[in-house]
Amino acid sequence: MAKDEKGRAKAEQAKGKVKKVVGGAVGNESLKAEGKIEESKGDLRAAKEKAKDAIKPK
Repeated sequence: MAKDEKGRAKAEQAKGKVKKVVGGAVGNESLKAEGKIEESKGDLRAAKEKAKDAIKPK
């Protein structure tokens, strides 16, 4: 499950980054904002997974 969530986080980050760059390149502010939001969601998901890994018993 954790690997799936980590993969999803990376995918969200990448997809958001692409939307942000494309939105900025074509001057579409709503696409750029949507990309920032999606990238942030990916960042939060990745941070959650890192926190879960840090508290896992070894």
